[in-house]
Amino acid sequence: MKGVAIAGIGMTQFGKQVGRGVRSLALAAIEEAIADSGLASDRIDRIYFGNAISGIISQQEMVRGQVALRHQVLGKVPLFNIENACASGGSAFSLACEAVASGAVEVALVVGAEQMNHVDRSRPFNALRGSTDIEEIGESEPGQISANSLLMDFYAAVAQRYLDESGAELSDFARVAVKNRKNATMNLLAHLRTPQSLEDVLASRMIVAPLSLPMCSPVTDGAAAIIVCSDKVGASIGHPVVQVKASAVASGASGNPVGDAAAKAYTDSSVGSQDFDVIELHDAAAPAELMQYHEIGLCAKGDGFRLIRDGVTDLGGATPVNTSGGLLSRGHPLGATGCAQIVELVHQLRGTAGARQVEGARLALAVNGGGWLDGTYALAIATVLARS
Repeated sequence: MKGVAIAGIGMTQFGKQVGRGVRSLALAAIEEAIADSGLASDRIDRIYFGNAISGIISQQEMVRGQVALRHQVLGKVPLFNIENACASGGSAFSLACEAVASGAVEVALVVGAEQMNHVDRSRPFNALRGSTDIEEIGESEPGQISANSLLMDFYAAVAQRYLDESGAELSDFARVAVKNRKNATMNLLAHLRTPQSLEDVLASRMIVAPLSLPMCSPVTDGAAAIIVCSDKVGASIGHPVVQVKASAVASGASGNPVGDAAAKAYTDSSVGSQDFDVIELHDAAAPAELMQYHEIGLCAKGDGFRLIRDGVTDLGGATPVNTSGGLLSRGHPLGATGCAQIVELVHQLRGTAGARQVEGARLALAVNGGGWLDGTYALAIATVLARS
């Protein structure tokens, strides 16, 4: 992907924010991203608004982005609503990059925003049923109160199979949770920032065996925004930009969407799996991170647990993964997650990540998964970013 840059980023606090609403979250992230870019808001040609479950949480359907921005000057800008499960934000970003690369627009605003928490605590869990095939699993019964995410049932089955077929142990999943929480303690915007030990994770309440609570991403509210622009605009703004080298999308029908998306991104950007200085992966559950290690080419199939044991993916290791805290600790507000991954990597490539900074980071990878079909994500998006 040639001629595409990131000029500005913004992100809200992630956490439980009952009643705040998508509009408030989105506007806070947008304001920060525009200010960070140094561009005037009237330079924005198009908006891509990622949101996954407002239709069920708040019953706001169809015109979610237009409603969020209706009282702002940006309400006059052409806007596309993007709904693509947990990859809604990543999809919005990918489409914005394609629009800029094509020359259709010079500046695009990408927003990912999600209000998941509600006074009715069953709403987010019922909403998550829609991330898979309803004809297969059946609609929720009238009055049904879900206590957990259906996705964790799917992750648990995959996790148990991984334990059965590799040399991994339950403690390896716990190591992922501990590592990512440690990183989150250095991220002021993360949802969960209290340090935890291996023993804490293993002794925690079981959600769906073999996954305990800290091995599952929390129900989170938040928003992130990104200003995507042409290289020409980027050269005029007076501060270094981050280059978008590739943004590749793959379907889960292939059986390996993460691997397929990553392979295409590597080809498009002329890089290899061992070239990255920092990576953000879609760790909605702890075992997902271990399995994605081999899917993106960091190790052989089934050997992901060896990387976590050896500290390869720790901050300070050869290839730090989820320096933000990941979905497990930064949080997973569905529509915002893909954008939040990009925000973290831009900080890393700019050298502004503070205590969690990867020294000399120049090349980064993000993988955002969405939905669940036939034992894997319904889609995956791999994005390669580079320091100018």
